[in-house]
Amino acid sequence: MDKRLKPVDPAVERAQRDDMYRRLQRGELNLREAVRTMRRLSQLTQPEFAKHRGISLDSLRSLEAGTGNPTVETLNKVVSIFGLEVGFVPRRVTPLQGDGR
Repeated sequence: MDKRLKPVDPAVERAQRDDMYRRLQRGELNLREAVRTMRRLSQLTQPEFAKHRGISLDSLRSLEAGTGNPTVETLNKVVSIFGLEVGFVPRRVTPLQGDGR
């Protein structure tokens, strides 16, 4: 076993994943935060996660820095490990924004 990895209680890991799914569903995670959270939940370094997901390290680093302009294909490679896929969702409208009509 990799010595840098600490054993994680399965119940704690499940709670962390459930929290991530809830935050995604409520729109509380932006792309940068979501990718970083997924990688950390996977307990992988950036190079390991990039290789595991079949994307370049530069792509992953730019995603986590919030400077990337990824393709849908790249995003799906990243999120598929969590049973997710990229799609269109309605924009949340705050009272100050109006509905754009």
